Amino acid sequence: VQLQASGGGLVQAGGSLRLSCAGSGRTFSDYFMAWFRRAPGKEREFVAASTPRSNITYFSDSVKGRFTISRDGAGNTLYLQMNNLNTEDTAIYYCAADVSPARVRRPAGYDYWGKGTLVTVSS
Repeated sequence: VQLQASGGGLVQAGGSLRLSCAGSGRTFSDYFMAWFRRAPGKEREFVAASTPRSNITYFSDSVKGRFTISRDGAGNTLYLQMNNLNTEDTAIYYCAADVSPARVRRPAGYDYWGKGTLVTVSS
C-alpha cells in the first residue's frame, strides 16, 4: 500500500498550488482520504478530507474558502487545490487514508500515510 504525495514547491503569497496524492495497493475509492500538514515547530494538523466517492468534504477553518479537495474519476488520486496562499500555509503536507477513521479530523484515525510534500509560501 502506498500513498505518494507531490506538487509542493515555493510560491508567493496570494498564489496557488495543486497537490496530488496517488494511491496504490488498495481501492482508495472506498476509503476516506485526507490532507494534513505540519508547520515548522507545530504539530500535525488537519487540512481537508473527502469521504469515499467524495460525497462529503471537510475543511479546517483556516483553509475553508481557499482550498478545495477532490479525487480523480477512479477515486485513487486525491487532489488539494490551494488558492490565495499565505505564509501560514507553509508546511509539509501529508495525505492519509483509512476505511473508516474514528475521527476524520484526527491523524490517529488514519492507517495509511504518504511521505509528505513541502509547501513554502514566501511573503
